[in-house]
Amino acid sequence: MIEVSDSLSDQLAACFGDRITISESGTGIVTVDVAVDDWQEVALMLRDDPRFAFSQLTDLCGVDYLGFGQEEWETADATRGGFSRGVEALGPGRFDWQSRPEAADIEQRFRVVVHLLSTTHNVRLRMSTFAVDEGLPVVPSLVEVWNSANWYERETFDMFGIIFEGHPDLRRILTDYGFTGHPFRKDFPLIGNVAVRYDEEKGRVVYEPVEIEPRVLVPRVIRDDSRYTADDIDQAANEAADSLSPGAE
Repeated sequence: MIEVSDSLSDQLAACFGDRITISESGTGIVTVDVAVDDWQEVALMLRDDPRFAFSQLTDLCGVDYLGFGQEEWETADATRGGFSRGVEALGPGRFDWQSRPEAADIEQRFRVVVHLLSTTHNVRLRMSTFAVDEGLPVVPSLVEVWNSANWYERETFDMFGIIFEGHPDLRRILTDYGFTGHPFRKDFPLIGNVAVRYDEEKGRVVYEPVEIEPRVLVPRVIRDDSRYTADDIDQAANEAADSLSPGAE
């Protein structure tokens, strides 16, 4: 496996030169980072060049690097109280909309990663690129190269808001068409104020204020199983005793 990965890295370096950056994980998976302007051209060569023959795109996903490297909880000082040491959230996610983190200091925030498979050479490759504009992240679509990228790109657009230029049908695939925001972005608030449900009378999805009924989460111990009465338990015990008696068939 290592020999195959090394050979693949050498062939990629010889073919693309400075247009890509090659790295290899400890498990032997080769990753190539490509500039967004070369995204489609490199993908076509990886598919059509017989040295690579990556005929299948098996996965495509997005990554949001907002808050990357930040700790979620301050745990440097342990206390006897156990959970009391995680009293102040530091990472993105636990905030209201007004105090959401900003991406002004991040040079490269949104990344698109694809996983390729060559059945000819029995080898896999990971290829990635960064969107240039963080306000409106745009990456060329790979649907014309690998048709399987269609729904993957729609899902990435829905969850991360990354625009895939040239996609034949770029619309939401998991959330409602009227949904506001992109749930997998790190600046998407986890505390919601609006509930979404399907209204059978109106025949459409409706948005309503969140209604949360207060309840006390106290564990209860079930001492008696209400499915069985005392007579049922006695009858089952008698039948078991009869089946174990020497005269039972």
